[in-house]
Amino acid sequence: MIELSIINKSNNSLPEYQTKQSAGVDLRAFVNEEVTIKPMERVLIGTGLYIALPDGFEAMIRPRSGLAFKHGISVINTPGTIDADYRGEIKIALINFSDQDFKIANGDRIAQMVVNKYEQVSFKLTESLDETERGSGGYGHTGI
Repeated sequence: MIELSIINKSNNSLPEYQTKQSAGVDLRAFVNEEVTIKPMERVLIGTGLYIALPDGFEAMIRPRSGLAFKHGISVINTPGTIDADYRGEIKIALINFSDQDFKIANGDRIAQMVVNKYEQVSFKLTESLDETERGSGGYGHTGI
């Protein structure tokens, strides 16, 4: 397990895994007053959290499945990426895809964060790529 340095300027608890094998931790809204997201409206909600990821790691911000399915609330740029050198507040860009207003109060779980290891690559310009069985097939090429 990797230890992650975190500053919590909110009055909410630190993120935690809800089950033993959860991949993501829930992030909570840090707002002074209730926020209403109207249908098709976008809002930026702070969490009061600041993290220092180790080199070679990123944090991905994803929608919470229950909010997405039951209420049409999603993360606009899903998955959002927090780079290892970012030290600002984690803010969540939400959108309401439903036809009803949705209210967010302080402490509500609004998104989830998954920390992943990654590698950077170098690019080598070439004139051709190796052949594969799939080739350039995409966007439903295997059927429904």
